[in-house]
Amino acid sequence: CLMVMTEDYFKQVYERIEAMNLADPTARLLRRLILSNAYPIEVDKVGRILVPQNLRAFLGIENGELVVAGQGEYFEVWTPAQWSDQMAQLQDVEANNARFSTLDLSKPAN
Repeated sequence: CLMVMTEDYFKQVYERIEAMNLADPTARLLRRLILSNAYPIEVDKVGRILVPQNLRAFLGIENGELVVAGQGEYFEVWTPAQWSDQMAQLQDVEANNARFSTLDLSKPAN
């Protein structure tokens, strides 16, 4: 999956990563994961996003067919096969009950 963030949102994520303790090995791994794979994106004249070749290879994009999934402040780009796997996971009611049991989504946010 490829995450595409607005510049402002990326700056917020970057600031949070920068505030993490570098002595923490997990924080360093997260830093490497996000920052070493961050690229500015280009939008062409008709509004298409140009994905660099190394990211296309990483994602396994062969025919250019992708699924775009909006996520609020960012969106994700998936191959159709990967998205199908995600949808299967998302439709598992029992697993969702276990995953989300700690979240209290029954009350509106203040």
